[in-house]
Amino acid sequence: MDYRQLGRTDLNVSALCLGTMTWGEQNTEAEAFAQIERAKGAGINFIDTAEMYPVPPRPETYASTEKIIGNWFKSRGDRADWILASKIAGPGNGISHIRDGELRHNRKHIVQALDASLKRLQTDWIDLYQLHWPERSTNFFGKLGYQHSQDQLITPLEETLEVLGEQVKAGKIRHVGLSNETPWGTMKFLQLAESRGWPRPVSIQNPYNLLNRSFEVGLAEIAIREQCGLLAYSPLAFGMLSGKFEDGARPANARLTLFSRFSRYSNPQSVAATSRYVALAREHGLDPSQMALAFVTQQPFVTSNIIGATSLQQLEANLGSFDLKLSDEVLAGIEAIHQGQPNPAP
Repeated sequence: MDYRQLGRTDLNVSALCLGTMTWGEQNTEAEAFAQIERAKGAGINFIDTAEMYPVPPRPETYASTEKIIGNWFKSRGDRADWILASKIAGPGNGISHIRDGELRHNRKHIVQALDASLKRLQTDWIDLYQLHWPERSTNFFGKLGYQHSQDQLITPLEETLEVLGEQVKAGKIRHVGLSNETPWGTMKFLQLAESRGWPRPVSIQNPYNLLNRSFEVGLAEIAIREQCGLLAYSPLAFGMLSGKFEDGARPANARLTLFSRFSRYSNPQSVAATSRYVALAREHGLDPSQMALAFVTQQPFVTSNIIGATSLQQLEANLGSFDLKLSDEVLAGIEAIHQGQPNPAP
């Protein structure tokens, strides 16, 4: 396993990060434990979760993912072996069951959310605490066509950073990260942090995969120049790039089979592009999932690639992507497909 510096910190995280958002919904605690054990054995030291998980979010399963991770730490006593990341939810997104749905990145909500996460995770600190999505109305979760809301009441970014700084000083969190953020938001957070002495964001967790390379347009340069690297989520586009949904197939218990809300990568353009990527992989004797994951991991602006699985078999295949070095011919094929159908999914 390769290890990469997290921002400008003294932490080195594994190039693959263990994603957890199915734990407590599609995966039992025992299955989650098996995934953690296998990932650790492969050299992964980085695990990412969120107060909102598992997905889809619903009151009956709320926060069970963090509880599962906390139970692992308690039973194994290996908290110090892990770089742990979690997130505070933002407003909207149909989650009225979290803090009565009035979710803000203000003092009250940050302290409440963080303390609750620490309790569930059974730990005294979180290494990377991320704002799951912006409080303001902007382009994230596949939204296109920016529409400005001049009168929207939002927590000043200054207040958010100030409170996070207090939590760092208190030892509850070590570093701060962004998620589903825009170029403007990322640079504004960085500028405020540097000018006011507040915690400087060390990472940004946004979607990035063969069907959605929009991160390359406005954020890749920021990630490299500002050392605020990408933690890539959805590297397989909800499993589409694995090829298991080819020709309209819907395997039992797959996320796209179970939950209609995950349609972001299922539009006709994405389906057509996916078929071309899957065919390219098979033409070169590659596993489609591993080709897609290897492409993400090797990007210079990526700090860590967040892999998730609902079975040990899937996890094993995902882990195997790290050892795959894509040839110039394969990379040229990927670029040809991308040029013909750039970013078919937002």
